[in-house]
Amino acid sequence: MTEDLMIPLPEGEIQMRDDRLKREWTVQLAPFLLAKYQVTQEFYSELVGTNPSEYQGQKRPVETVSWHEAVIFCNALSTQEGLSPFYSMDEASERVSLNTDASGYRLPTEAEWEYACKAGTTGIRYGELDQIAWYKSNSQGTTRPVGEKQPNPWGLYDMLGNVWEWCSDIYDETVYGSYRVLRGGGWNDVARGCMATNRRRSHPTSFRIDDLGFRIAKNQI
Repeated sequence: MTEDLMIPLPEGEIQMRDDRLKREWTVQLAPFLLAKYQVTQEFYSELVGTNPSEYQGQKRPVETVSWHEAVIFCNALSTQEGLSPFYSMDEASERVSLNTDASGYRLPTEAEWEYACKAGTTGIRYGELDQIAWYKSNSQGTTRPVGEKQPNPWGLYDMLGNVWEWCSDIYDETVYGSYRVLRGGGWNDVARGCMATNRRRSHPTSFRIDDLGFRIAKNQI
C-alpha cells in the first residue's frame, strides 16, 4: 500500500546554493522514490500509536515531530514492511548512523528534496504560489489536508507550504553540530519563505513546531 504512494524519480543533477554561506555546489542523484504526500496524521498515528499534532485532522500533515521522531517512524515502517532499516540508532546517546544501501524508508536528502520540488522547472517555485501552496496569506492560520493544491510536474503535492519538511542531512556540522536541514516553507510563512531554494535548520531531538513535518523517501533498488 505504501508503495502506491511513492513516485519514482529519475536520476539527475541539482545545483545547490546557500546565500548565508556564500557557497554553491552540484549534486549528482541516483534514481529514488519520494512520497506523493507529506506524512499524514492518520498514517503516523496508525503506525506509531500517537498523534502529536497541534492542528488535528486525519488527512492533515503530522507536525510537532522532531527529526529523531521522523527517523523512528521511517524505521518502524521499514520493519512493518519487511525492509532493512535505513537508520541505526543508539537510544542512550541519540546518535544516528545511516545504512545507505538499505531497502527501507528514510527522509530525503536536501538535494533530493530540492530536485524533486523543482521537478525540472528552473524558477524559485514550480507554479503560482496560491495555486500550489498553503501559506500565511491563504491558510487561515492552520495546516490543511494534504493534496488539495496543484501538484508539481512530477505529481508531488505540497512540496511548498503547509508544513516544512525534515531532510536527512546535517546542515553545517562545524557551526551547528548535529542540526538537520528543513525545507519547503509552512502555513505560517509569508511568500518569500516558500521557495524551492530556502534552507533552514534545527536541533534533531528537541525541536518540534506546529509547521514542521516530513515526507518519506526510499532508495530505488
